[in-house]
Amino acid sequence: MDFVLVHGTTQSPAGWDRVVKLLTAAGHRAIAVDLLTPADLPVEGYAQHARDQYDGGRPVVVAHSGSGVLLPAIAEALDARAMVWVAAYIPDFAGGRSLRDEAPAVLEPDWIGVDPTADPAKASEFLFHDCDPETERQALDSVRLFNPAVLAGHPAGVAPEIPSTVIVPTRDRTLRPEWMRRAARERLGVTAIEIDSGHCPQLSRPAELAAILTHRA
Repeated sequence: MDFVLVHGTTQSPAGWDRVVKLLTAAGHRAIAVDLLTPADLPVEGYAQHARDQYDGGRPVVVAHSGSGVLLPAIAEALDARAMVWVAAYIPDFAGGRSLRDEAPAVLEPDWIGVDPTADPAKASEFLFHDCDPETERQALDSVRLFNPAVLAGHPAGVAPEIPSTVIVPTRDRTLRPEWMRRAARERLGVTAIEIDSGHCPQLSRPAELAAILTHRA
């Protein structure tokens, strides 16, 4: 099975390295795409940018955090067999609200306004608090902002007819776990799978996350 892994707003593709290794060792193909470009793009532009980095067909597309805004478009562009939302924003398909509109309900209050690239202590506090020291050092090397205007302002379109799996970290300090659970039910019609981790299980719980991807996607 092919997996296309999409980084979130605070990490480079290197944040997926541990999961890539585990999926590859299990006989799968895993590609962590890089969405950062010199200029901001529309949603369709980022979907095409991901398409340009993948030469296979019908993958499972996995998105982290704020890149949930882009997941439906990327999944459709790649003719995905499944979408997986990892600690991710799930768009308001029925109401058409944007992440900016919903931010007070979606984000933990203390996380709003934090720039993890400017303060490693804040990155550790909010993103990597459940990592062991060696993993935390590696995680801090992966910190990078990806924050195009489209992530906050894009109104959701129609939900794609692609099966979804939602993975909710129970100790997330950035997105509210209770919001993600509810959005999984109400917006995608699925029950979230919970993982005992902070916002970045791809770093702190890579084996558990890889197992979920291979067995549930």
